[in-house]
Amino acid sequence: TTTMKSLRFICAEAFVSNAEFAKKSLSAVAHDLFPLLFKASYLLEQAEVIHDLVENWPLFDFNMGKLLGATLDYKEDLSHKTCSLCLESCLTGLRDYVLNQSSPYMKKLKVVDLTGIKDVEVQFCKCKKTMGRWARTQLLSKLCSELLVYLQEAQCNPGTLEISINVLIDLFVTERNYELVMQALLKKCSCPLKICCVAFRSDNLTLQKFFYIIKLIDPSLLRKLEIVHNVHLEMEHLEMLFNSIHFPLLMSLTLPARTFNVRRFTATDEQMLTNIGEKMGEMTQLTELSMSFSILTGRIQNLLSPLKTPLKMLDVSYCSLNHADMAFLVNSFHANHLEALDLSGHDIPELYPSTFFRLLNHCSSVLRSLTLEDCNIQDTHVNMLILGLSPCQKLQEFKFIGNPLSSQALKHLFTFLCELPMLKNVEFPVPRDCYPIGITYPTDDASVCSFDHQKYERVAEELNLILLQANREDVKASTPLFGSYDAAVQETNNELGAYLINSFKETLEKFTTSLNKIS
Repeated sequence: TTTMKSLRFICAEAFVSNAEFAKKSLSAVAHDLFPLLFKASYLLEQAEVIHDLVENWPLFDFNMGKLLGATLDYKEDLSHKTCSLCLESCLTGLRDYVLNQSSPYMKKLKVVDLTGIKDVEVQFCKCKKTMGRWARTQLLSKLCSELLVYLQEAQCNPGTLEISINVLIDLFVTERNYELVMQALLKKCSCPLKICCVAFRSDNLTLQKFFYIIKLIDPSLLRKLEIVHNVHLEMEHLEMLFNSIHFPLLMSLTLPARTFNVRRFTATDEQMLTNIGEKMGEMTQLTELSMSFSILTGRIQNLLSPLKTPLKMLDVSYCSLNHADMAFLVNSFHANHLEALDLSGHDIPELYPSTFFRLLNHCSSVLRSLTLEDCNIQDTHVNMLILGLSPCQKLQEFKFIGNPLSSQALKHLFTFLCELPMLKNVEFPVPRDCYPIGITYPTDDASVCSFDHQKYERVAEELNLILLQANREDVKASTPLFGSYDAAVQETNNELGAYLINSFKETLEKFTTSLNKIS
């Protein structure tokens, strides 16, 4: 359906459709029309006009999320449109705003907020090229460095050096852009564009570089910290991080796989875990915690009981939780506030069925996202699952890939899912009867694709027909065999792949050296 546009917005589109005319006429445009013109330019992908609007921005703030979000003139939200051409024009326009030699008293801009940009899987821009979080980090850092060089070499208006603009951004740093970002942060005080990191993600980074850059970004402003792939952060490093750096505003924390492993704990490790829990308790804003693929058996209480604010998101997938851990979660004050819960990788029907359903009941009034991948949910458990999900009327997303369910059981479950009014996304497993007899669960990478694809397509069509007949075309149902879309991984997969190949090569070389020594 076409989104309605106001007459003002239609006029704005007509104005920006001719870049040369718009450039000549900008000086005569009322200041309060700039936001309207910016959204119209972004919609039409008028890169030159976007650049000129930002270069001459007359207002105190420039907030991408608000500018591209739903407005009275045009309700469509464009903040998920990460068109490379448009975003590059924005950022180069910001650089040229500083360099523009117009009178300094005309320059009112104090805050630029780039955090409202959303990276999504499908883009429809004409240039067919997106600019993700990593590339935005790279370009802003490059422009800040270039700006400093230019200001040092050129004869600038004295007022230019007095310009100070805070640029709020979600930084994404890997080995490949580390040097550039580090240099921009080191020279932040001298640069008119001040990088202010609100969210920080690091992948493929040595611990030394991670610790160095985390101190440069001003942790006191940080609201979200993601330490994800190939940052070898273990428990002692995490304790060191929390002891040396204070995160007063941190709301969301993601830790890398294998940060914790209680199977090899000593008395010192027990104390270390307690210290980490206490430090997390000092983060009074923390409401989202992800620590998947760690071994935390019997220790969830040590980490979560010191928290003073109830968690809204908890990811403890593949963490080998036992009954005591689940019992703690059920009885904790977090249970009634969980909006997103991931318990993947736990044999729920076998280990703690009643405790899990009690937890589900506690959070049912607020739960928006539930992930139960590789949980050994079988046909005999479907009726109980439906009973547990029935009160979850706000559920928007349900992911249960990797469970041994038949096509018949999936049809039964989908018939129920149609009744959840807020549901938008379902990720369902390949039916068990599409695999050869004797398939074991959880399936390994070698066998995950060895199913009858034609039969799967027929079942998928039948499941979508169930949605269609219930007038639930708004629900997207899919089977992403190798995990859900991750914008950050998608953008840096070449670097991630190169890192993994190099690590494998180094391991082989060490193994060969060891064999040679033995022989």
